[in-house]
Amino acid sequence: MFIKDVESLRKFATEFAATLRAPCVVALYGGLGAGKTEFARAVIRALQGPDIVVPSPTFTIVQKYGNISHFDLYRVKSAAELEEIGFFDAILTDITLIEWPEITEKFLPKDAVRIHSDIKDAGRELTFR
Repeated sequence: MFIKDVESLRKFATEFAATLRAPCVVALYGGLGAGKTEFARAVIRALQGPDIVVPSPTFTIVQKYGNISHFDLYRVKSAAELEEIGFFDAILTDITLIEWPEITEKFLPKDAVRIHSDIKDAGRELTFR
């Protein structure tokens, strides 16, 4: 699916959010600038309200919004760290959005939604697996 701009990405993420029910896992793959945080932010705002402040969890690693957990695992290096940040509990109970999920691949539920975002032309190509 080709997404032409940030506004289109937000619109799609908002529509996608309406399909989510806890517990579920959405793994967001892609390089820097691929739109992972913007996608997660739009999902969270669709579910929690448009005025909620949704900072990137790059430095905090995880942000909680009620029953939504938003992880940025770029700096996480081991499964032991996943335990410390509450990852395993979140995937059992929350709507869990994961940026940079590669380290978690063997722990993700079989029904996890995997969204790959690749920069293409002036937009993003989203692939679902």
